[in-house]
Amino acid sequence: MSATRTLFRSTAAAFALGAIFGAVQAQGYPAKPISLIVPFSAGGGVDATARLLTAKLGEALKQPVVIENVAGAAGTIGTQKVARAPADGYTMLFAVASPLNVAPLVAPSAVRYDTFKDFVPVATVGTSPFVLIGKATLPASTAAELIKLAKAQPGKLNFGTDGVGTSLHVTAEMFKQRAGIDIVHVPYKSGPQVLTDVAGGQVDLAVLPLTLAQPFIKDGKVKAFGVTSLARSPSAPSIPTLAETPELKGLEMDSWLGVLAPAGTPATVVAAWVAAIDSTLKDPEIVRKLGEVAVKPQVISGQAFADYLAKERKAIAGVVQAAGIKVE
Repeated sequence: MSATRTLFRSTAAAFALGAIFGAVQAQGYPAKPISLIVPFSAGGGVDATARLLTAKLGEALKQPVVIENVAGAAGTIGTQKVARAPADGYTMLFAVASPLNVAPLVAPSAVRYDTFKDFVPVATVGTSPFVLIGKATLPASTAAELIKLAKAQPGKLNFGTDGVGTSLHVTAEMFKQRAGIDIVHVPYKSGPQVLTDVAGGQVDLAVLPLTLAQPFIKDGKVKAFGVTSLARSPSAPSIPTLAETPELKGLEMDSWLGVLAPAGTPATVVAAWVAAIDSTLKDPEIVRKLGEVAVKPQVISGQAFADYLAKERKAIAGVVQAAGIKVE
């Protein structure tokens, strides 16, 4: 496709989004502040990312976007609140995979919503990889060497995550299955606790958010074997992807962040949010700040976002079933 045609289509799309947003404003939306539910505690990575965006989102929507932290039960309590909220565009969800595509598989009896029936996928705001790390004294420096080491002593190495049935646990199990190795899961209550024990040598390995582990990696307190995205992270280009290792070709489990609305939310309201997210992520300062927390801006909206969620659910389901992960 020529550059001229690409520019024309991009410009046309921008005008279309602007026209939709103008029409929505003419209809009176939004007429009051909007609540953006973050289903995790204040100060965490998801909350921090949401707070980077709200001021600009509010400017684009012409009303304040106010974060409400509704934490508990691995994000399912806040997620359920949005599922039960009026579908009027004034209660939105700032989401990640855990409560939407992991919890329904590992703890189905505890989840009171259907990801694919109770929500409208609005748009992603970005992706951030996890990273596989190990204690500094581990006699392996690459993913290939680590796999060889684990195969030579099955059941001897262990790995920590932030709990049974979390996204980090599922990602670590995916690594185990692809590599064909036997390493033992040690569940913790939080990622920072895991990182501290890997740095202290009490745990051999861990899968953690890159933004959390990166300072320890830079200081040489832990080793980095690879990130879980297909492409290297712009914030840590020296760390290879796990997929670069032949045994792990194609391995991908990014942590996405995005906005969803209650099912039945008017299409014009959803389109206004897509336009607001798109304009927010074009702001150079927002892009810079997201980069500092290892988030790569990326807008996937509408049916493409729905398809992304369905594909992710299928991949996670395969790992959960093979590993027998279940939260009692």
